Amino acid sequence: MTSLALLTAALALTASGCKKAAPAPLPPPIVQVLDLVATNVARTADFIGQLDSPQNVEVRARVEAFVQEVLFTEGSNVFQGQPLFLLDAQPFEERLAAANGMLAEAKAALDKYRADVDRLRPLAEKMAIPKQDLDNAMASVAVGQANVESAEARVKSAKLDLGYCDVRAPVSGYIGAKAVSKGSLVGKGEPTLLATISELHPIWCYCALSEVDYLVAERTAREAGRHVGELPVSLILADGSEHPDLGKWVFVDRAVDVKTGTIRARAEFPNPQKLLRPGMFARIRLSLRSDGGNILVPERALVELQGKSFVWIVGADNKVTQRSVRVAPVRVREHGVVLEGLKEGERVVVEGLQKLREGAPVRPMTAAQIAEAAAQAAKNAETSHAKQDDAKSGKE
Repeated sequence: MTSLALLTAALALTASGCKKAAPAPLPPPIVQVLDLVATNVARTADFIGQLDSPQNVEVRARVEAFVQEVLFTEGSNVFQGQPLFLLDAQPFEERLAAANGMLAEAKAALDKYRADVDRLRPLAEKMAIPKQDLDNAMASVAVGQANVESAEARVKSAKLDLGYCDVRAPVSGYIGAKAVSKGSLVGKGEPTLLATISELHPIWCYCALSEVDYLVAERTAREAGRHVGELPVSLILADGSEHPDLGKWVFVDRAVDVKTGTIRARAEFPNPQKLLRPGMFARIRLSLRSDGGNILVPERALVELQGKSFVWIVGADNKVTQRSVRVAPVRVREHGVVLEGLKEGERVVVEGLQKLREGAPVRPMTAAQIAEAAAQAAKNAETSHAKQDDAKSGKE
C-alpha cells in the first residue's frame, strides 16, 4: 500500500473516532506531486542480441579413411596451416603408385606411336607403303597423347587424395572439441565433421530491431548530423557487466522481415581477451544522444489516450488541469523524457490520478510530506482509540 493510501486510511480511521457533526463539504483529495527539474539526459536504447563469430569454419574429412592421429589440443588457439588430424594414408599411397605406373605405360606407348610415325612418313612420301598406314600411325599418336593426359589426371587426383590425409587448419582461430576420435572411420558417404574453428577477435552480435526502434535511432542520429552506424554501441553481458570496449554497427539488413516486423542488424566488438564466445546472449546498448534541459516524468504520471500523452498539472491555485505533452519514444530508467509541454518548476501529479477532474481543487503533497502526514495521522488514530478504550473501561 502506498503512503498516499495509508494517509487516506489513517485520516478515515481518525474521523471515525470523533463525535458526529453536521455534514460538511468533502475536502480536496490528497495527491502526490513532483516538482519538475530540468536535467541532462543520456538517451539510450537496448536490444537483445546473440553473439556469433565472423568466421565459423568446419573442418571436414574429404576422403574415406581411418583417423590415425589427433594433433591438436581441444579448446586452444590454432594457426592457419597447423596440422590437426592425420588419416591413414597407406591406401592412397598405393593408388598413387598405381597411377604413376599407368602414366609410365601411357608415355611408353606414346613414344612407340611417335617412332612409328617417324619411320612410316619417309616410306609414305616415296609411296613405298599405303598412305593409310601413316594415317593409322598418326591416329595412334593422338590416342596415346590422350592416354598420357588421362594418366596424368589420375596421378594428380591420387596426390590430391593423399594430401587430404594430412588435415590442416584452413584458418587461424579458436578450435572446439574434436568430433571424432583416433581410429574412427571418416568420410564414408559424406564429408565427416572433424572439428570447428571460430574467429573470436573481433566478435559479432546480431539483433533484431523493431521498425519503431530503427526509425527512432536513425532520426536521432540524423538530428545530430550523423548516421546510425556511427553511433556509439556498448555491450551488456548476461551478468549485467559491460564489455570494456565499445563497438560499431557494421550491417543493417536491406529489408524488414514482414513476419516479425523487425530488421536484422549486426554490431562488431573487439574481443582481444577471448572472453566473449559465440552463442552468448547479450544486450546492445545504443547511445542516441545526451540532451540538456529535458524534463523527466515518472511513467505512472503519463496518461496515454488515442496515441497521445497527457499529464495532470497542479497550478498556483492548487487546481488541476490536464495538459498534452510530447514524449520521446525512448524511456530512461522508468521515466518518460518530455520534449514539449512542460517546464521546470511546474508540479505534476504522480499518484492519485483517478481522483482528478478538470479544474477541481486538490491538496498537493510531496512524497515526503505524505509519508510524514500518514505517520502523524496513524499516531492520532491510535491515541483516539486508546482514549475510547479508557472511557469504556471507566463506565464499566
